[in-house]
Amino acid sequence: MMKFFAVFAVIAFTTTTRIAAQNAIVQEGEFGIGLGASHYFGDLNTRAKVNRAKPAATIFFRKNFGNYIAARIGATYARVGYSDVYNTHNEYMYRRNLSFNSNVWELTLQGDFNFFRFMPGEPQYNFTPYVTLGAGVFSYDPFAYLNGEKIFLRPLGTEGQGSALYPARKQYSTMGICFPIGAGIKYAINERINIAFEILHRVTSTDYMDDVSTTYVDATAFPTNPDGSPSQAFLLSDRSYETGEPIGIAGRQRGNSKQKDQFVTAMFHITFNLQSYKCPTAD
Repeated sequence: MMKFFAVFAVIAFTTTTRIAAQNAIVQEGEFGIGLGASHYFGDLNTRAKVNRAKPAATIFFRKNFGNYIAARIGATYARVGYSDVYNTHNEYMYRRNLSFNSNVWELTLQGDFNFFRFMPGEPQYNFTPYVTLGAGVFSYDPFAYLNGEKIFLRPLGTEGQGSALYPARKQYSTMGICFPIGAGIKYAINERINIAFEILHRVTSTDYMDDVSTTYVDATAFPTNPDGSPSQAFLLSDRSYETGEPIGIAGRQRGNSKQKDQFVTAMFHITFNLQSYKCPTAD
């Protein structure tokens, strides 16, 4: 009988000590970095093809509010771009022959929600899927190449922005609002380090990430060079001359202004847990 009580006391003490140790360590949050790829969807990629991924990276801090809920602030870089040469399914878009690239810099605030209890260092709680959503701001500045020269498109007013012939068309901003929503899975390697994979999709407030939105404009909206040759604005507003007979008739559809541009990132994260120690109290 005495042996039974001795074994019981040892087990009880060990369990109590382990629970106390768990409760004493508080997972305050995580500092993380991520690398992966990004992709754009919009007027040049209307079928949401994922065939021209470009690099992306992020850095973030996640504040934990228990084992299920956290808030995250993060900064992300993503390169996006596309070209009509990939639209072989649509003769008109292929002939349109527009293209762009842009560097996107983004700052977001998100809420993360774990499906399972997540406690790094505890084998039974070291894995969880999660969802995330939030809001943010980002900058972009589309550019294209003409005869090997990199040219930023916004100052050119390729859809008549800033022209006296089209006073209602104002130059668009290089800043936008985004609404990220996504999902991921994360795994705690140990009590200090976690790894994760996350896909994050953004709906944005702009239709000009690609410099394409409305209709072609009259050629007289673009100034000519001093020597009488066509300006860069004229040559980049309608590049169908490179694929055949020009199609850029004033008023003809160039893009779809009813649908905003979007982009997505897929990244692998590594995060480092920030811990504090809570002194045990006597009951």
